[in-house]
Formats: sequence, C-alpha cells, structure tokens
Amino acid sequence: MPDGTVPFRYQQYAGDWREVDAEVIEEGTITLYVNGRELASLMCTPRDPMQLALGFLANEEFITSYQDIAIDHVCAAGDCVDIWLTKSVWDRPRRRIITSGCGGGVTFVDLAAHQEPVTAQLLIEPQMIGELMVKLQTRDSLYARARGVHTSALSDGERLLLVAEDIGRHNTIDRLRGECLRREMDPEGLMLLATGRISSEMIHKAVKMGCPIVASRTSPTSMSVGLAREWNITLCGYVRRSRMNVYAHPERLLNANLAVDESLSSIEYPVSSLSGD
Repeated sequence: MPDGTVPFRYQQYAGDWREVDAEVIEEGTITLYVNGRELASLMCTPRDPMQLALGFLANEEFITSYQDIAIDHVCAAGDCVDIWLTKSVWDRPRRRIITSGCGGGVTFVDLAAHQEPVTAQLLIEPQMIGELMVKLQTRDSLYARARGVHTSALSDGERLLLVAEDIGRHNTIDRLRGECLRREMDPEGLMLLATGRISSEMIHKAVKMGCPIVASRTSPTSMSVGLAREWNITLCGYVRRSRMNVYAHPERLLNANLAVDESLSSIEYPVSSLSGD
C-alpha cells in the first residue's frame, strides 16, 4: 500500500544550484464501483482507498452506516474499490456537480437542497480552537515530510480524535467520515478543523456529519458562509493561535460577549490572552 510520498531527486536553486533527494507527495486516481457499475473516479493521495470510498459514499448519501454494505473489496493494484450494497436495486445518479475542490471534486447531491440545521451543541473557548489548529499543523505527518497536502480533523473540543490528509481538501473530510464508519464512531457533535478553504461542498459534508463548529486556517467562500448561517454551523476562518474570524453563529464560543448579528460579514475575534501566530 502506498505511504503517500514518492522519493525524487531534483535540482534546487537558492542563489546557487544543488541536487536534492527528497519526498514528493503522491497523486493517483481511485475508481469507485457500486453494485458493479462505475460511480466516480477520485483524484487523491492513493493510500487507504477504502477509507476514502466509504466516506465519499456516506457524504454523498448513498449509505448511512457500514451495515449498508454487503461486500467491499480493493483490487490488487489499489486503484479501484468495489462496493456491493445490501440493497440489490441501485440506480446510478445522472446528475453530478464538479466542485471547486482540488483536482475538480465531484458531488451528486444538490448543494442548495434543504438540510435540517445542526442541533448538536459544542461550547468551546476560542483559545482552544487556536491551540487545536496548532496541534493539527505541527504533528508528524505527510505535510511535514513533503508538503502538498491538506489536513482535516475531528475534535471533541479538547483533543484531536481523528486526522486525515490528502491532496484534495474535500477528500480529507470524506476520509474522516469513512474512518468513523469503520470504527462505528458517530461524528455528530464534533468540531471539524481544516487547513484548506471552506467552500459550499465542505459545509455540506459538515452538516451531513452533524458538526456544529467548522474551523479553518484559511478563508470560507460566500456560499459556505450563507449555508453555515442557514444550517446553524459556527464557521471560523483564518484561525491562528491568537486570533480568528467568525462568520456564522459565534454563540458557541465561550466568553465571546458578542451580539449575534448575522447581517455582519464577519466578526474578527482577537484572543488577547495568547500571543504569537
């Protein structure tokens, strides 16, 4: 099974030239078959393809638990996954959306369709979100070895419970969902942290998982802000150790002392008790 990186020798220029032996992040394609029919080809970091396939099927609403699967199999080459559902009749969806995700992600769900707002409550100190983001970025990881990947995690507000890395930021969330299925772990009520941009399909995956807080090191999009406000998700962007922007539902952040006025574009929240970036 690939470990996510490939060794390469290349030339580096930094005032003068030198030869470097280092790792480069691996990119590949996994083709997913459901009940014998091709559903999608996913550009990804080609390790643990079953984890990605399970999460993709769950977030795309084809399955709700591991019990919906009769047979699962990864081919010897590791580049295709066969899933046979317990229900024998399965119609491959005709409509698909090419998302803004890295590599041109794909979704079959209507991102504008009605979703029940998240009801789970997770109250957290803003400082803790910054600390968790630092932990996410400083752990031993593919990113530390080769850069070039996105990272996402599920947290209970105190520690990182699951972490996933992939070249596709949307894939990282699917991987988290897939690992939850395998462990029979319910993601509802957990916080989702991500290093990449939060776009509409990312918020859709969060609402399907029941995550009340989504926090990113970078920016959201206009549609993701609107959906977060509609679906009762606290959305934090540009999270650093000592500051963040809150775009939706700041009431889950303890001691924020902020009036909830979602006509505002965002609220910049400095965490004055901490220092550094």
